[in-house]
Amino acid sequence: MRFDKMLIGIAASCLLLAMQTGNVYGQEAAKAGAPSPKCASPAARTSAASDCDGIGVVDVKQSDLLQTPVKDDWVGYNGDYTGRRYSALTQVTPENVSQLTVKWVFHTQEPGVLEGTPIVVAGVMLMPAGNDLYAIDAVTGKQLWHHSRAVTEGLVDDASMHKNKGVAVLGHRIYMETDNDHLLCLDARSGNLIWDVVFATGNRNYGATGELLIVKDKVIIGDSGGDDGVRGFVAAYDTQTGKEAWRFWTIPGPGEFGNDSWPGDMWQHGGGSPWIAGTYDPELNLTYWGTGNPSPDYEGSLRPGDDLYTNCLLALDPDTGKLKWYYQFVPHDLWDYDAALTPVLVDAKFKGQPRRLVVMAQKDGFLYLLDRTNGKFLFAKKINESVNWAKGIDDNGRPILNNLVPDERGVRVCPTASGGANWPSPTYNPNTHLFYFRAMDDCAIFTAKPEPFQEGQMWYATGERRPPGVTQKAAIVAFDMDTLDYKWRDSLIGGAWSWAGVMSTATGLLAYGDDDGNFVMVDAKTDKPLWHFSMGQQIYASPMSYAVDGKQYFAIGCGNGEVFVFGLP
Repeated sequence: MRFDKMLIGIAASCLLLAMQTGNVYGQEAAKAGAPSPKCASPAARTSAASDCDGIGVVDVKQSDLLQTPVKDDWVGYNGDYTGRRYSALTQVTPENVSQLTVKWVFHTQEPGVLEGTPIVVAGVMLMPAGNDLYAIDAVTGKQLWHHSRAVTEGLVDDASMHKNKGVAVLGHRIYMETDNDHLLCLDARSGNLIWDVVFATGNRNYGATGELLIVKDKVIIGDSGGDDGVRGFVAAYDTQTGKEAWRFWTIPGPGEFGNDSWPGDMWQHGGGSPWIAGTYDPELNLTYWGTGNPSPDYEGSLRPGDDLYTNCLLALDPDTGKLKWYYQFVPHDLWDYDAALTPVLVDAKFKGQPRRLVVMAQKDGFLYLLDRTNGKFLFAKKINESVNWAKGIDDNGRPILNNLVPDERGVRVCPTASGGANWPSPTYNPNTHLFYFRAMDDCAIFTAKPEPFQEGQMWYATGERRPPGVTQKAAIVAFDMDTLDYKWRDSLIGGAWSWAGVMSTATGLLAYGDDDGNFVMVDAKTDKPLWHFSMGQQIYASPMSYAVDGKQYFAIGCGNGEVFVFGLP
């Protein structure tokens, strides 16, 4: 890994500044249980630094959540409800992007990598790290307050790594998950706890690693732990009281449609966790959630049939939780090909006709287009030519299998369980008509052997190993929605491995973290390199952009618990 001494010096100075700044705002607010006097009134809500010591009052309205695309404020994990991760800001362009510099670096106190995307409202950045949440002045990097909660010991699999991908905001309230399945409501002005509810019980293998979605007066969440024998669900809670409004179980119980795939008590351990938050179409009043793989991952004899509703895209009524339609990408999955990825909502022409589409680049190695009004399958294309678990997808949307069934000896399958694509955020730019995502190209020897479920242990039964001579490859890929083909593919050849997502802007920039510890900007149309900054560490998060006082910034979290913020001089 290469380091530039000058850049390290700049970053170190910023880190020192971030760690030395006080927590005066948070301390004052905590004493009174309210914001500091200058910022106490909602009328003070402003992005102007001179009006309120550099910040305003966090007060997210329903109209803010409905804004598409986002501009100054980045109000949700993906920016807006569509999941497009597209910014309408125009200050930073291909012509001046080379002038971007580090404005500040904030160092969180928790061990481990950052996977989260910050939210920025009225000049306040909200950044999760494990079970903790930081409120930061988005202009200076000064800590405003810090809500601290100890990480939980004895968790299983992903939950034991205490990941937190994002929070959600409505009014003066912030909503976040903890690693052990608590939903917290915090006062955005102080970080004080308002209420705390447990949303998963009865199986210690449950966890929470994702982000949340607010629709109207409900905060909607999905569990994690689908690799470990839990029963997946999407659940909604009243934003004011924390009372559960509805719950949709992704594994049908006895007497429900689809339960015939789950003999005996297998429905209680079938997996299907929706561990990445969904998206929302206000006109159709539908929220879209991808579900995870079935349990156990690689051994399917305990779960005959299609294993509903694993590996699905679900369209749910956000008011009631009622299922409107579903589409299953991989029936009876034997290769850990989750569909719990971001469903991106795009209004575009498909074969000459305007359609309301949902676009997903999937772990199974295919890119899909569906009609989001009814779930009708429209199109699929391999992400990489190496994909071999299926020959293709038929006209009804079902895979044409190659019958590569894992056994004790092992079978070579492409892609690996890491997928042809994975959870790092994609983006769609309505100006270029291109859909961008991080693609992976790899193969593995999949093995399987029956294993009993045991609470407190993972339940993969059994795993995968790398074939001799096979190396893992990655690329940033642009898919053209007009031609239904790939426009360009930028191979990532760095020595590290990155899980960074992508974002795009109205000026034609594409931003992402590469495989060599760089934050990168390229021309979104041509993939021409325009700028990069070496952060000296691996990147596991997806970038975002915001503006304060008319000045545009970009922010991204890093592997060592740091948030870097960039802007023009």
